[in-house]
Amino acid sequence: MANAGQTVKDPLKQGHHFDQALGGIAGMFENIRANTQGISNQHYESAKQLKASILPIFERLHTEIKNKTKELTKGAGKGSKAVDKTRASTQKHIELLGQHTAVFDSSGGKMTAADDPYVLQRGVMHRLNRQVLEENNNRQDLISVQNSFAQFEAHVIQTIQHGMGQFMQVVNTQAEHTKNMYGEMVGTAQRVPLDFEWNGFVERNNTILIDPNSPARTVSQIHFPNQDHRSTQPLIAGALERKGKIMRSYDTNYYVVTPSKFLHEFKSDDDFTKDPVPELSLYLPDCVVGAVSGQKFNVKGKDVSKGKLGNTLSMNRELAFKANTPQAASQWWEIIRQAAGNVSAEVPDASAPTSPVAGNAIPGESLNEAGRHPAPLQTEGLEKKESLASPATAGTSGVSPISAAPASGVAPTSGVSGEPGKY
Repeated sequence: MANAGQTVKDPLKQGHHFDQALGGIAGMFENIRANTQGISNQHYESAKQLKASILPIFERLHTEIKNKTKELTKGAGKGSKAVDKTRASTQKHIELLGQHTAVFDSSGGKMTAADDPYVLQRGVMHRLNRQVLEENNNRQDLISVQNSFAQFEAHVIQTIQHGMGQFMQVVNTQAEHTKNMYGEMVGTAQRVPLDFEWNGFVERNNTILIDPNSPARTVSQIHFPNQDHRSTQPLIAGALERKGKIMRSYDTNYYVVTPSKFLHEFKSDDDFTKDPVPELSLYLPDCVVGAVSGQKFNVKGKDVSKGKLGNTLSMNRELAFKANTPQAASQWWEIIRQAAGNVSAEVPDASAPTSPVAGNAIPGESLNEAGRHPAPLQTEGLEKKESLASPATAGTSGVSPISAAPASGVAPTSGVSGEPGKY
């Protein structure tokens, strides 16, 4: 009990974590501490009662047993010593009689009066009678002791039973009090509401806890530096179809033209499912843009999305795009043309992509059977244009560079399509 009282300290260690109002964990521990102290006090009171009322009963019995032992030693024990003494005297005369009867036979009956066997024989009878009297007296004493021991044994048992009965009353009273105290501890613990401490904790710490009723964060609510910088806003973005290199069928992807003059290809416009790394990136100033034809237009350039080594190994590719409507195709083509600056007059073939052809289109020029513009004549003037081409386009055979769009965004008026002065 002392150890339990030391364990459930008052005040309770770390008690500041609990609500101090009645009915909570702090009250439960206080109830345990008080009842534990009560159980300890009850044990102390029981010990006092045992010493005051129960222990004297057994102490008196112990004294009676000691007195009975003395009585047996001084009474029956003394008689036994007397019997032993008379037996020794009788045995001595019997031996003396035997000696003198032997002498009588050998000496012819000549002896003293004191040694006469007759006298000795009567002496033996005298001592034997005294022995028997002592034995009978001792026997009566022992019978009396035996009878008294039966009564004394019953007295001993009766005294023990009485003492144990008194002991039972004391410990029953203590056990009943202990049971009630333990029951009160358990009942106090079971009456604590399940949300009592949590509600008190929330009330005490409402300034640092998260409000469960507040809405969860969303990406749309978060703003970060340079989020709306003009370089992050696409010039145009949306879905386009691109003809595959092998299957020759159109696949839909998500494309973006950025202010940095890149044309990026993505699988979709989803920024959350996977990291939006471009599948294809064209740096438009290094590309050549073909003329728009209905919903279609071509762009020829090198994919620069694979890093420095990948860019070195990458080859120029001609990509054929198709928009949903001719108006959308014109919008895409115009923005790509302004970013690229290098524009070809060749109209994309409906069946297969072709490289843009150098030189300006001739107004009213007819298409060949394949639907393409006829190849330009290899004149000396054109060869000179090729020799003067910029480094970005000099490696493309038959492609004539055209100056980039002015910084103001106004398109040049030189003819780059089927009609002069129009795109």
